[in-house]
Amino acid sequence: GEMASEPVARAVAEEVARWGGMRQTGVSLRYMTEFGARPTERNLLLSAQFLHKELPIRIARRALDLDSLPFGLSHKPAVLKVRDWYLDSFRDIRYFPEVSNQDDELAFTQMIKMIRVRHTNVVPTMALGVQQLKKDLGGTKAFPSGINEIHQFLDRFYMSRIGIRMLIGQHVALHDPDPEPGVIGLINTRLSPMLVARLASEDARAICMREYGSAPDVNIYGHPDFTFPYVTIHLHLMMFELVKNSLRAVQERFMNSDKHAPPVRIIVADGAEDVTIKISDEGGGIPRSGLPRIFTYLYSTAEHPPDLDGHNGVTMAGYGYGLPISRLYARYFGGDLQIISMEGYECED
Repeated sequence: GEMASEPVARAVAEEVARWGGMRQTGVSLRYMTEFGARPTERNLLLSAQFLHKELPIRIARRALDLDSLPFGLSHKPAVLKVRDWYLDSFRDIRYFPEVSNQDDELAFTQMIKMIRVRHTNVVPTMALGVQQLKKDLGGTKAFPSGINEIHQFLDRFYMSRIGIRMLIGQHVALHDPDPEPGVIGLINTRLSPMLVARLASEDARAICMREYGSAPDVNIYGHPDFTFPYVTIHLHLMMFELVKNSLRAVQERFMNSDKHAPPVRIIVADGAEDVTIKISDEGGGIPRSGLPRIFTYLYSTAEHPPDLDGHNGVTMAGYGYGLPISRLYARYFGGDLQIISMEGYECED
């Protein structure tokens, strides 16, 4: 009954506050690569023991954050749902006994896999919460002055989510008995940006075809043999979002014209220190006034965000988070993503 659950909820709240106050430990791409190069039983055990202590800190921080949002965003049904996922996951990890042998480690790995699945729809669900808030505030026009606090919160929140998913995904992937050469967990030490560009473009064009019945070509330029160490799924996600964005702009601009839709270009340039990927299109650019807005979560070009059950599949417009979230993925390992709009020409890198 109600009485019994109150002390439990209070105890959990105290635990969350205690863990949320601890310091997180950062993990670099290089460290993950070196550590994961020998996924021995002992190393997997060490990794699980580390996550057993680290994940509750990161998850607790997010749960606390979700409780203290401005403008009553914390009380929106969608946000409460997300908070419950974080509290459930916090409990799952905290109540999991000490990891001291291989059986514990395998059970722990199953449990964190489940957590990763539970959190799959955090982004669209938070988008729905923001949508619910927008309705209350009377649409984008009437935003109060402190609204950028919500944007900063979401940047922090999604950045941290990338970190949590990376840690869980890496640990789970190290169990692969037969990895491809050069692949360490989620990291490909010899990732070909040209190949990822091709696959991401094919995915984006397929969606464009489905939505519009046709799709501009994508031309890819760069060194076919060039590789660098990176997280494959992160690069794929960023390129997919940017190409999709370009295809949509070109498609919308040339849909009713008798001119042939010009191709989207991807240029992969490998410098001594970094890799630059430029995606350019002739989709007409974004009016200068709109540029800062494409990186906010409060402005979406899509009319209808997904419902809570997320039943509307991947569409070209998505819920307007593709670019800001791609930028977080780029920054996660020290890169960046910029949109440069030139009149009549649009470049992204």
